[in-house]
Amino acid sequence: MPQPIPTNPKATEERLDEIRKAAADKAPPVGQTRGPAKPPPQIRGRESYYGLPVLKAPLWTWEVPLYFFIGGIAGVSAVIAFASQMFTSDPALPRAALWIAIVGATICPVLLISDLGRPERFLAMLRVAKIQSPMSVGVWTLVAFSGCVFLALVGNELTFRGHANPLVIGIRWAGELTGALTGLLLAAYTGVLIGATANPIWSHNRRAIPPHFLASAVGGSAGVLELVGFLTPATQLLGIVAAVAETLLGVHFELSRLPVNAPLHRGKSAWAFRVAGTLAGPVALLLRLLSDSAAGRRTAAVCFLIGSLLSRYAWIWAGVASAKDTEALFQIQRKA
Repeated sequence: MPQPIPTNPKATEERLDEIRKAAADKAPPVGQTRGPAKPPPQIRGRESYYGLPVLKAPLWTWEVPLYFFIGGIAGVSAVIAFASQMFTSDPALPRAALWIAIVGATICPVLLISDLGRPERFLAMLRVAKIQSPMSVGVWTLVAFSGCVFLALVGNELTFRGHANPLVIGIRWAGELTGALTGLLLAAYTGVLIGATANPIWSHNRRAIPPHFLASAVGGSAGVLELVGFLTPATQLLGIVAAVAETLLGVHFELSRLPVNAPLHRGKSAWAFRVAGTLAGPVALLLRLLSDSAAGRRTAAVCFLIGSLLSRYAWIWAGVASAKDTEALFQIQRKA
């Protein structure tokens, strides 16, 4: 049987006194800290969560900005087709506008599926419809728009080839009306989609981005029609209105010097945004006002289309930069 280890009570007490004295010598005076505390991990001057970004940067690939661009043009083209069918007697313009709309409606799902990686992911988004989700509304709008435009195109082609009867005319008008309504929603909802996020720069500009995207889509659709030969007063008017809107919105964004808008004033996104705004705004407007020739109008259309496409990429790049700006996010949260 093991014997207990003998202890010296006096030695034990002396050892405890030594430990207490050593701890007292190392402890700081009352009311003072032990020394400068190690600062928490920071990102651009604000605390983060264990050195990780507060927000995750957008992971959208190059297909998404291109989808925004093509979807907007397709949607407004359907609106132009319906309006021209109502107010003009020329069947060529609504026919061309419907073909532009159906081509865009065919390309858009391909771009979305390519971004998602697998077709079944796109189909999975169609299992439910959530009114409060801009993405769900957008997918269903795209599907509805594609069906309506296809119906309108079939009715229009049958009428154009002389097979007009009450049923065909009814199908054409129903397709064009619903295509115009869903097309208008498709052209504007992409701006709502990025604005309904926690990304600081997108959230802060959520009221300005939808009209910006819509004006860009109007000018882009008019530009495509002009490039295929429809140099009409209507397309000229639409081009001028869109260029004026883009100019005014460009001035608004340039004068908004809040810290949250820093990606629009510094870095790659700022340069792309300014070049895009200049091409789609003042350059396109001056070309249309100073020259009414076919060459001048087509040049204005090309400038507007380049600026419109580049602006979509600029907004995505600005969102990536803004996701890393934790200070801007905290400012928005304090105002909420």
